[in-house]
Amino acid sequence: MLTPYFCIGEVLRPQGIHGEAKVRPYTDDPENFRRWKTLFRRDGDGYAPMESRFSRFHDGFVYLTLEGCATPEDVEKLRGLELYIDRANASPLPEGMFYLADLMGCHATDEDGRDLGELTDVLQHGPTDVYVFRSPGGKTWMAPALPDAFPVRDVEAGVIRVNRARLEEVAVYED
Repeated sequence: MLTPYFCIGEVLRPQGIHGEAKVRPYTDDPENFRRWKTLFRRDGDGYAPMESRFSRFHDGFVYLTLEGCATPEDVEKLRGLELYIDRANASPLPEGMFYLADLMGCHATDEDGRDLGELTDVLQHGPTDVYVFRSPGGKTWMAPALPDAFPVRDVEAGVIRVNRARLEEVAVYED
C-alpha cells in the first residue's frame, strides 16, 4: 500500500523572536519548502494540516513560520515535531523510481514465491542504496539495491521480487 504522507522534515528549535522555526529537511530537494503552504503533523492515527510560510535557507536548514507560532515559546512546544506533506503535493518521480517510504514494509519474494523477509531500512551511504530486510525467522540480511538482484519492485502490491542466484552473490546475512 502506498503511503499517503511523506515525512519531509523535523522542527529543531525556535529561531529569533517572531515565531520562526529552524527545520532539518529530510527531502532531497529542500527548494520544495518554498511551494508547500500546507504541511501536516501526526494527530493520533491521522494527520492534521498546519499552514506554513517559508522564510529562508541557511547552512542546509530551512526556516519556516508555522501556523499558531508567533513567539519562540510557541515553536519550542513543537521541538522534535516531524513535518509531512501529502502525496498530492509530492514531486512526481521518473519512471522506475520510488519513494523510500513506499518501499518500506515490502516483502522480498523469490522466483518460487517464498517470502524472504520484510524491508525495514534503506541505507544510503554510497553510490548504491543497500536494502535491509528482516527474515521471517527474525534475522537481518542486506543486499545492494541492484536491478539484477531485485528485478521487480511493485510497491503497490508490497512486493520486491529477487533473483535468488544473484542475491546469493551479493547478500550479507546475520549469523
